[in-house]
Amino acid sequence: MSFHPNAEFYDRIASSYDAIAHASEREVTERGLAALKVSPGESVLEIGYGTGHALVELARAVGDFGEVAGVDVSSGMREVASRTLEEEGLDQGVDLRVGAVPPLDFEDARFDVVFLSFTLELFPEEELREVIREIRRVLKPGGRCGLVAMAKPRNPDEDTPLEKVYVWMHRHFPHIVDCHPIDSEAELKSEGFEISHSEHEDIWSLPVAIVVARKPS
Repeated sequence: MSFHPNAEFYDRIASSYDAIAHASEREVTERGLAALKVSPGESVLEIGYGTGHALVELARAVGDFGEVAGVDVSSGMREVASRTLEEEGLDQGVDLRVGAVPPLDFEDARFDVVFLSFTLELFPEEELREVIREIRRVLKPGGRCGLVAMAKPRNPDEDTPLEKVYVWMHRHFPHIVDCHPIDSEAELKSEGFEISHSEHEDIWSLPVAIVVARKPS
């Protein structure tokens, strides 16, 4: 897929994205990073790096001998992420790319870790497993995939009014509400990943899953 239909939308909101969403997403994203336990010297890829806050934490975690790369559909987000990294003195150590996924433009078994925060649920249902297969391909044996994603309620009868409105909006206005709740664990397991960590949190009564999965050695 060489073009993402919402790339221009993200370009337009890149400079204001932190004001729109970062405050509500920050805590669960940080919990996802903590669960992933990135170590010095590891190689890490973030898919959908947005304004770059997680890249800062990942670059600090891998240290001088590690590697961090990122891919995002939006050139506007790349500009903001570059400034975020530069302000922290980390801009020279991160490989930032712009492009639609799938596929991932990296060789097989390149990374120890792949991280996605509020990104996997942006892909259409028919592309989810293709994206996960690409993640598995670029991970080393025993490598880890960390996800923070909007989750489906464990009991469909427990949908909150906001969840029902959100799902309805995504179904009828996907160009405005472009993400949709997914079962992250089931999707990862379907492509051979082993779940090593799973927890759930809420943002504005919407369920969010924090998952770490391992590629078998």
